[in-house]
Amino acid sequence: MFDKKINLKLKKIKDLRYGENWHQRAAFYSDEDEKKITSLVNAKQLHGKELSLTNILDLDTALGIVKQFEKPMAVVIKHTNPCGAACDENITDAFKKAWAGDSLSAFGSIVGFNRAVDEETANEISKKFVEGILAPDFDNDALEILKEKKNIRLISTGTFEKEEPKMDIKKVVGGFIVQEYDNYQLNENDLKVVTKRKPTAKEFESLLFAWKILKFVKSNAVVLAKDEQVIGVGAGQMSRIDALKVSLRKANEMGFDTSGAVLVTDSFFPFRDSVDMADENGIKAIMHPGGSIRDRESIDACNEHDISMIFNGIRCFRH
Repeated sequence: MFDKKINLKLKKIKDLRYGENWHQRAAFYSDEDEKKITSLVNAKQLHGKELSLTNILDLDTALGIVKQFEKPMAVVIKHTNPCGAACDENITDAFKKAWAGDSLSAFGSIVGFNRAVDEETANEISKKFVEGILAPDFDNDALEILKEKKNIRLISTGTFEKEEPKMDIKKVVGGFIVQEYDNYQLNENDLKVVTKRKPTAKEFESLLFAWKILKFVKSNAVVLAKDEQVIGVGAGQMSRIDALKVSLRKANEMGFDTSGAVLVTDSFFPFRDSVDMADENGIKAIMHPGGSIRDRESIDACNEHDISMIFNGIRCFRH
C-alpha cells in the first residue's frame, strides 16, 4: 500500500471564498482514485452560499459519522467536533435530541442526516440557525421550506455507497503523512468486560453508539451518552480528566441527568480519579481500549462503585 513514490491524481473543483481564515486563499480538489466513494466531492449543492474551507471540513465530519449508522440518525458538528448526536425512530426526533445535546454550541453549526430530510424535519431546522445541512436527499416540501433561508447550504450526497476510503493523508511542512483510513467498526468479539458488574443490554447499545461518535472527536476525548443520545462531549483536552470534566459540565449545563449514562474515551483510562468522578455523577458503564500497566487501579475503583468497565482493544485518537 505504501509505495516509495505516491502520485496524487487531483482535479481542481473550484476556488473557495477563502481558506481557514479570511487572509488565506484556498481551492477544493477531487481525488481521481476515489470516484466511487460517497463524499463531498461527489455531492450536489442544492442551495445556499458557496462552501468555505471550514464548511467542507465540518460537512466531511458529519458525513463520516452518519454513514456508520443503520437507524435514523442526526449529528450536529461545530469546528469538526460533534457537539450533539442521536438515533431515534425518525430523523425529526433524532434531530431534536441531537440539537438538545448542546444547543449552545449548535448555533451556526453543520447538521448531518443519514435519511432524506422531510417536511417535518425541515420545519424543525428552520427554527434554528445552521450553516449547512448534509443528507442523502431532500423532499420537495423540505427544500421549499429550507430555501426560504437564503444562505443555508443544502448538500445532497445521494444514496450512501458501501465502499470506504482507503488512505488518509495529512500535510506537514515539507511533506505528507500517509496512513490507512480508520474504517474499523467495533464488534462483540472486541469487547471484554473486566469488572464484576456487566453492562445491561441498553448500556451496551449506548456504548457502541458513543464509540462511533468518539472516533470523530479530537483527542483527548470523552463522550457521554444515554439511550443513544450524546449528552456531553469533552474534546481536544490535554488530559483525560479535563476531557471528562468538560463533558460533565456540558451535560449539566444542558440539564441532563447523568445517572445511568455511559462513558467512552479514546485511549487509556488508568487512574481512579476519573472513575471516582464518573461515579459521583451516576455513570454506570465505561469503555476504553485498555492495555495500560495501571489498568488494575481503574478496574478496582469500578468494582468498588459497581460500575461496568469494558475493554475494546481499539484506540481511536484523532489529531
